[in-house]
Amino acid sequence: MKNIQLLGLLLVVIGSFLPLVHVPVIGNWNYWKLDHYLAIACWILAACAVFGIVNNSVKIVRFFGILLILLFAFTLFAVKMQSLQYFSFLPFKSWQETFAGIVKLKWGWAVEFLGAFLLVFAGGNKKVNNRTQL
Repeated sequence: MKNIQLLGLLLVVIGSFLPLVHVPVIGNWNYWKLDHYLAIACWILAACAVFGIVNNSVKIVRFFGILLILLFAFTLFAVKMQSLQYFSFLPFKSWQETFAGIVKLKWGWAVEFLGAFLLVFAGGNKKVNNRTQL
């Protein structure tokens, strides 16, 4: 199980460098270009998950995996709201939504979420054989 958790952690860290959002004319943005503080928070949560993996604590790894999923969901929501704010100068709401729709999410999010889900669900139940031997 430790190997799967390490794979999930690796996917989270590598995913932060992959293209997450495509902004026309400007190009692709990774986590660092989206927001420095969110990228640092992602890496700190990943480092805390390493602590749980090294100490064989499934609870710690799951806790930080859930926090990573919440951080990614918050970032997606923030990207959507920020793209609507960029075009708030337009007079009609339908125009704002249309222009905000040109900001596209990229495939890096799949890697980020896959890594976080591996952190959460990879800690299996360890069944101990309690039979007594004569």
